[in-house]
Amino acid sequence: MEIRDYTHPDVAKLIDEVQQEYVIRYGGFDETPVDPTEFTPPSGLFLVGYLDDVAVASGGWRVHDPETAEMKRLYVNPTARGRGLARAVLAELERTALDRGFRRLVLETGSEQPEAIALYLSSGYESVTPFGFYADSPRARHLGKILTP
Repeated sequence: MEIRDYTHPDVAKLIDEVQQEYVIRYGGFDETPVDPTEFTPPSGLFLVGYLDDVAVASGGWRVHDPETAEMKRLYVNPTARGRGLARAVLAELERTALDRGFRRLVLETGSEQPEAIALYLSSGYESVTPFGFYADSPRARHLGKILTP
């Protein structure tokens, strides 16, 4: 896994892929406002995972509030699924957010992503008060986890 600028070509490729996944699952792109500078260390972070020098996994976090980071764009290319990459990216996002002083990680996902929901629930995430762009969406799931060393 490598830290990458949100404007890096490998990041752009993976974000395009995840947006296409949203089109298939929800009928449209994720319209959550995203400022690339929010994912720039030290106030944010974006990771890319590689297999044989090919970018296949991604995820990042940005500041939600002084004690909370918000995770965005956790994704694994279909050709690389089933190898534990999503769980590895998630663990590294949690570790780096905790290292930066955040006590909690929150995220938005959706009802049409049962694999993601299962990953988060099995990793200790629980329902939190809805927030963000999809706070009022009946298909949105808002989850969070207290980070511990």
